[in-house]
Amino acid sequence: MNQVKLILEDGTELEGESFGAYTSAAGEVVFSTAMTGYPENLTDPSFAGQILVLTYPMVGNYGVPGEELYESISRIFESDKVHVAGLVVNYYSQEHSHWHAAKSLGDWLKEYNIPGICGVDTRLLTKKLREKGALLGKIVAEEDIPMHDPNLENLVAQVSPAGVQHYGHGQHKIVLVDCGTKTNIIRCFLERDVELIRVPWDYDFTQLDYDGLFLSNGPGDPKMCQATIKHLQKALQQDKPIFGICLGSQLMGLAAGGDTFKLKYGHRSHNQPVKRTGTQRSYITSQNHGFAVDPKTLPSEWTMLFENLNDGTCEGIQHQTKPFFSTQFHPEAAGGPQDTEFLFDDFLKAVAAYKAAQ
Repeated sequence: MNQVKLILEDGTELEGESFGAYTSAAGEVVFSTAMTGYPENLTDPSFAGQILVLTYPMVGNYGVPGEELYESISRIFESDKVHVAGLVVNYYSQEHSHWHAAKSLGDWLKEYNIPGICGVDTRLLTKKLREKGALLGKIVAEEDIPMHDPNLENLVAQVSPAGVQHYGHGQHKIVLVDCGTKTNIIRCFLERDVELIRVPWDYDFTQLDYDGLFLSNGPGDPKMCQATIKHLQKALQQDKPIFGICLGSQLMGLAAGGDTFKLKYGHRSHNQPVKRTGTQRSYITSQNHGFAVDPKTLPSEWTMLFENLNDGTCEGIQHQTKPFFSTQFHPEAAGGPQDTEFLFDDFLKAVAAYKAAQ
């Protein structure tokens, strides 16, 4: 295995061995504490532009499954390609064994020209990221490259589809604004028998005939999505139900008149505890975001729906009189846990109630 380096913007240099593509890559270095689910994580568009550090010590031992399609979308992965800029692990398993495996993690990364580095002290690295916050960094193979800050780009425009796509023929017509949606969100809707209209991030969906509006997850700074926010402001003047997840929650907050801010090191894991506001009910959730809504900036008709029990940040908002709500976490949770998937049912119940009232 070739020798490579992980270099951070604070001058830290960590040596390791290459797996995946032997090439250099730069981005924002972030960490995830998820113990499993790397095929799902690496294909999550919300990781676009980021070098992902996995804290679980052994990675690659169950390989990567082969692709299977369902309604023209993947049954397995969260998009049609690997989105991370690079991968950092402590121990990479050269051998893999799983009934569903079709290839190794290293070979899969090579297909998309994504570098990996192993043999790194990921505990030391994660401690540094927790203390200093997310840092710019680069994996350097033979050729050195400059640092690159992906948050200065409109990453949503890079991962959103170019055209409108249609799925299903159910009783409720839902518009999904794709800012980098995870495929399991589409699966969750199709399992609930809806007609889904998937539109690009900047598409003027207000011209469409629909029963409910869904705002997807996605990468980067939500303030880059001014076209989406403009269209959403129009939708908020109506009464059709709206449900947002992750970036979708931030976009809802901005369209409502609130503000967002960048978290120190973000929430990226499968074990984030959240509590529903006004109750003692808590849930374990899957999360992947670096920005959040500041609930203190929301207008009086909006309230915080969920609170993060680790740091007290906003994990969702809701309108007090209209059927608008959002979650910062992922109820669809490909990779698990699925404690909050019922929120899709709550949304569709609101859609049914709205239609019955018309």
